Amino acid sequence: MDMLGQTPLTKEDFVAFGIEDTAYVRPVIVNGRKIHVIHAADGTILTAVSDRDIAFITIRQYEMNPVSVH
Repeated sequence: MDMLGQTPLTKEDFVAFGIEDTAYVRPVIVNGRKIHVIHAADGTILTAVSDRDIAFITIRQYEMNPVSVH
């Protein structure tokens, strides 16, 4: 239990949040170029695109909610 008397979430519990409707966008540097990788809630790489805005548009086309990860 934590300080509030709550049972902490497991990694699996945390991953389950948003697994159906959320995708995460993370900028990475590959060969000196910045790209944006789209991940499922469980961390699976779905695709990579050249621009953050394109990543968000792509996610929304699949009726999912984009979230930035730094």
